[in-house]
Amino acid sequence: MKLIKFLLVFIINIALVIALNTSFNNIPALGYFLSPATGFWQNAEKVGEILPLTLDNEILKSTVEVKYDSFLIPHIYAKNDHDLYFAQGYVTAKHRLWQMEFQTHFAAGRISEIVGERALPLDREARRKGLGIAAERAVELMKQNPEVFEMVNAYADGVNAYINSLNASAYPLEYKLLDYAPEAWTPIKSAYLLKYMANDLSYHNADFEYTNAIKLFGRKTFDLLYPDVHPEQEPIVQKVNDWNFEKDTVESPETLPFVNEALSEITKVHEPDINNGSNNWAVAGNKTKSGAPILCGDPHLGLNLPSIWFAIQLSAPGINVKGVSLPGSPNVIIGFNENIAWSVTNALRDVVDWYKIAYTDESREAYLLDNESKPTEFRVEEIKLKGKEPYYDTVAITHWGPVMYDDSYPTKSGDGAYALRWIAHDPSLEVKTFYLLNRAKNYEDYREALKYYQCPAQNFVFAAADGDIAMVIQGKFANKWKEQGKFVMDGTTEKSGWKDYIPMEHNVFHLNPEKNFISSANQHPVDATYPYYAYAHSFEYYRNRRINRLLDSLDNMTIETMRIVQNDNYNLTAAENLPYWLAKVKEQITGSEEQRIFGLLSNWNFVNSVNAEEASYYEAWQDALKYAIWDEIRNGQSMDYPSTFTSFKLLKTNPEHDFIDDKGTDVKEDAALLIYQAFKKGIEVVNENVEERGLKNVDWANYKNTTITHLARLPAFSESGVAIGGNHNIINATSERHGASWRIIVELVEGKPIARGIYPGGQSGNPGSPFYKNMIPSWAKGEYIDFSLRNEADF
Repeated sequence: MKLIKFLLVFIINIALVIALNTSFNNIPALGYFLSPATGFWQNAEKVGEILPLTLDNEILKSTVEVKYDSFLIPHIYAKNDHDLYFAQGYVTAKHRLWQMEFQTHFAAGRISEIVGERALPLDREARRKGLGIAAERAVELMKQNPEVFEMVNAYADGVNAYINSLNASAYPLEYKLLDYAPEAWTPIKSAYLLKYMANDLSYHNADFEYTNAIKLFGRKTFDLLYPDVHPEQEPIVQKVNDWNFEKDTVESPETLPFVNEALSEITKVHEPDINNGSNNWAVAGNKTKSGAPILCGDPHLGLNLPSIWFAIQLSAPGINVKGVSLPGSPNVIIGFNENIAWSVTNALRDVVDWYKIAYTDESREAYLLDNESKPTEFRVEEIKLKGKEPYYDTVAITHWGPVMYDDSYPTKSGDGAYALRWIAHDPSLEVKTFYLLNRAKNYEDYREALKYYQCPAQNFVFAAADGDIAMVIQGKFANKWKEQGKFVMDGTTEKSGWKDYIPMEHNVFHLNPEKNFISSANQHPVDATYPYYAYAHSFEYYRNRRINRLLDSLDNMTIETMRIVQNDNYNLTAAENLPYWLAKVKEQITGSEEQRIFGLLSNWNFVNSVNAEEASYYEAWQDALKYAIWDEIRNGQSMDYPSTFTSFKLLKTNPEHDFIDDKGTDVKEDAALLIYQAFKKGIEVVNENVEERGLKNVDWANYKNTTITHLARLPAFSESGVAIGGNHNIINATSERHGASWRIIVELVEGKPIARGIYPGGQSGNPGSPFYKNMIPSWAKGEYIDFSLRNEADF
């Protein structure tokens, strides 16, 4: 009966998608899709026993056993590395093939091949951004490391062995819906997958917006609105003062080579979501009940189905590791073995700089650098369009990197040409980092593994069964002078460029801090004692302080303690700002509805729980207030709003500032009036939501409507209305479309670590499988599954 209901709802949804979806030109071949012999009916799966799998392929050196637990998590037992990675590729493809290929097509700029011409701007963006250049360079470096290249080839062979075992009827559902077939897997696809993650996590920049802002407001106001760091920040590593190295001095030029003009016509496209963040921490045995260190991690990413992660255990001589992998790449990315555990958060360092290019003429064949003409290289990108002739985009390559923006892309702006310098373009070997981490036994092994990791920069937290805990802010970072790359740079002079890089051994780290814990949540990496310039435009200011307060106050911690902390819904933003707002509006409240809501918020405990009606009104009020404060930016040139922390600090410490007056009204607002107007607007927004969406109540989870969306944005394959609390700037950072993509807790009991984990999805990428989204209810309730290592004899 459940299967019949699923199929009926699915068919209705697909009909609606085809009728209403205007994103793509091509309509699926429904005859093929609905065929009883080859169509989507063949993808329905029954709930039943999960059978073990024995792999015996001519490419294998021996047989491999794959045992599944009750959540469809594969535990692979091989006799050598080659077979282990062949099996990982085979098993991952068996459950996630379409996702693997779709994500690599996205990075390669090949979505138009699948859906037609309307995806062309997206594909041009990926090509002009240089993701192809980056992937090709990564593969060339892999080839120079035989151990790594053998691994990625074995993985590819496993993927292809699975693809070759399929006939059309067994293709994953999305291939049938979009009417195409899987192609052979190669190492460059794994490289594209890693660059896809680099794009998602390291492409943040505000160079254009800041250039506009400083031109419009001047230096003094700019520094007020966009400071590098606030003194209230609690950096990841602080008060160390013993770096034991001398900085390689980088002097700033006497005349700073910034572009001193407004760039209002530049339209930047598809920046990573600012809410991509994460939490992680490690607690020493001195603060745990068992005396063993405990490590926790929860990377915050877009909530998608299939999940970005695939849980797996890899066992062979010299390796026994469990955690989550990225479908399309070998190894475990976040996880643990019998000796260590590790997790990551996004480091948010600025690794993207922009340079304005001066071509010598309209041919683009040469550009100026230090008063000399330099020849331009050209890369012709052939973009295949489904049902049409290919589109050819000629991308100029300069000394700085590819020219992404010019008169042909994204619009004929007339603002000139802009080249991109991005660390992700440099040859790198992140795949070796995870190969070594999977086998690491101690802190020394962990540091050795990180030497190969460059981009996206991550805060790698670490804990070991021998008692060590640590954090390393790892990546390849340019050794910059202050504010270098904060604004668009003059591309006609060499002095704009990066001179050298911070030595890896000088990257920020901390081993065994005196406070007996170390944590990160996307805040500033280090205090002022660190000799290098460390900057990003979007450091986090609330989650990190809440985590530190909790960990500092707790002792005798257990896995259950950590579960509670990871799912904490306390809204520190509200706790620090709402009492001030309430005091400002108290005398202005009129009418029964305003009085009721004022009373609710006055007695609120600042917890964004599932049933908290107060959270809905608070979040709507906060959004309305930020919008009202920054009308000068909203109505001016293209630029970013100042951060939430900056906005409300200005409101409290400088309530008479000219920014507090909303220039769009006839009256001169002070802080009290502006806050009250936002209070009324917030109520109006909530009421409009109730009416438009037909809500029965405004409980926070209901109002927020967390949705886990299918990668191709197909409603029938998505999950909306997930009942979960949290929000931006809360430890449980679950908003409408973002949240904890994976949660892990590991207690490093020597010899037998204890682990718990969960993610918002399921192991299968097949919407017709009972394992497609079976873990979502537990994830939403803050529950976990037993994720400990298992021996082959345990099954």
